[in-house]
Amino acid sequence: MGKDTERALKLFIVLSRASKVVLEEANKLIETYELNPTEFAVLELLYHKGRQPIQKIGQKILLRSGSMTYVVDKLEKKGLLERVFCTEDKRITYMSITQAGKDLIEKIFPSHEKNIQSLMSTLTDEEQDTAIELLKKLGLSVKDLS
Repeated sequence: MGKDTERALKLFIVLSRASKVVLEEANKLIETYELNPTEFAVLELLYHKGRQPIQKIGQKILLRSGSMTYVVDKLEKKGLLERVFCTEDKRITYMSITQAGKDLIEKIFPSHEKNIQSLMSTLTDEEQDTAIELLKKLGLSVKDLS
């Protein structure tokens, strides 16, 4: 195995482990509100971007359509979001966050922001900017391959 291969494998392992521990730590707070990370992502998206077609939500949070329906149904049963049927095109159903969903996100999000800031504070501002650029570059290059 060449040095290039060893370095690439090491980077993959370090990136995977770092991602895993950061996500686990960030998700602890979310789970205290009886939400899983996917449910939180859906609510947060709808809170910040407004109503969205179900298909777009899945694309934006990288979730398959079958799983998306399950998550949306759970959130609807909890009264955190609602379906809004499109009057112009009956094939499109929008999801909209309810007042209860907004209240919950407004309760969670400030602590979530502080938690993320704290998790990232190990890196200096410059290191965070560099990491953002490098990870964007990596993600876009992989996306271009598929």
